[in-house]
Amino acid sequence: MLTPGTWQKSSFSGGGQGDACVEVAHTHPHISIRDSKAPTRATLTFPATAFVPFIEALKACRPAE
Repeated sequence: MLTPGTWQKSSFSGGGQGDACVEVAHTHPHISIRDSKAPTRATLTFPATAFVPFIEALKACRPAE
């Protein structure tokens, strides 16, 4: 569970500095997403109820490994 207002990096942030990923924050009643390489730029914000369907849609679109 996300702590309100705290940005957390994806568990899939990759190697190196771990900055090739997105970060998420719970800002009740929303979930916000930002680019970890440019944290001061724009964020994408969803109602919390739309976040899981958004992630599921992303998973469905990713290429097979």
